[in-house]
Amino acid sequence: MLELAARLLAAPGPLAVATVTGVIGSAPRDVGTSMALTGGAVVGSISGGCVESAAVEACERVLERGVAEVDRFGYDDADALAVGLACGGELDVVVHMLDLEYLRAELAEAAAGRAAGCATIVGGAPALLGRGLGWRAGSGLPGELTSSELEAAGLHGLPVERIRAVLDAEVASGRTGVVELECGADTVRLFVESTRSAPRMLLFGAVEFASALSAAGRALGYRVTVCDARPAFTTAERFPAAHEVVTAWPHRFLAGTETDERTVICVLTHDDRFDEPLLTTALTLPVAYVGALGSRRTAERRRQRLLESGLDEAALARLHSPMGLDLGAATPEETAVSVLAEVLAERSAASARALRDVPGPIHPRRAAS
Repeated sequence: MLELAARLLAAPGPLAVATVTGVIGSAPRDVGTSMALTGGAVVGSISGGCVESAAVEACERVLERGVAEVDRFGYDDADALAVGLACGGELDVVVHMLDLEYLRAELAEAAAGRAAGCATIVGGAPALLGRGLGWRAGSGLPGELTSSELEAAGLHGLPVERIRAVLDAEVASGRTGVVELECGADTVRLFVESTRSAPRMLLFGAVEFASALSAAGRALGYRVTVCDARPAFTTAERFPAAHEVVTAWPHRFLAGTETDERTVICVLTHDDRFDEPLLTTALTLPVAYVGALGSRRTAERRRQRLLESGLDEAALARLHSPMGLDLGAATPEETAVSVLAEVLAERSAASARALRDVPGPIHPRRAAS
């Protein structure tokens, strides 16, 4: 919802937003996906097209009545074909009026690539369905859930500070999903959406492959850095898709920059002066992916030199070299597809096989929230 709301800040008139809060079985979109209806226009999508008409009708009802609702679209509904979720899964969706005021601080942070979050009541308190709280915003801002509203709804043991504590924990971990809070005999269901800072893609070697990977990586949501020790090559003009272009010795830059378990490191230089100290550092970091471009002969020579430098077999087992999947890639752009396909497969622990040869659902099965 945060991503969608950022596109709607200047939208005139009231907004109704439908957000996926739960996915059961196979479905085309994930939890947190949203669409909105404003001024008769639809923005966003919750299903890639297959249940949009039903979601729009729900948004129209909410705009007309001013009352939020929770819906389930799925294959076992009597009108499953009419709804159109032919992929065999079920979607839980909350539809409510959206007041952007309490989200403005979150939207500004999310747009800048920093952590942000919000919580929305999606069950257990009908009078408060759709009420929300922003992570940074102070209680009492226009449109934001308050403790007095919770009290008036009979939730005497659920102060807004407790919801804020849950939101803090979820944002800190980058999770999005439904959380249940017990309040006496009642159970309140919160849909918490959080966004973390964008994952980093560090490309070492200011070459054509880095330019192609910059564009493809940025399209996938990575914050891309290109680093090379040669000033003549490290110019912003050569890498327009990169978020930053750095002139520095690669291993020194890597040792001093921030990385986490989502970081992707690609070594593209083909120069042992850069590659060996860089990979020695990279393979000691708890990052998502370390890959090095090159032929099998280059990869084997590099492997032996890294063993001689003191790295063990366990560390070298993390190195993807030659990096990429066997797609027949030849151009830098095709190579970027090959590399990022391997990154995606590694990130999701997928088989990287053709879908027609893989049994079971296309989308991972998820338990009901």
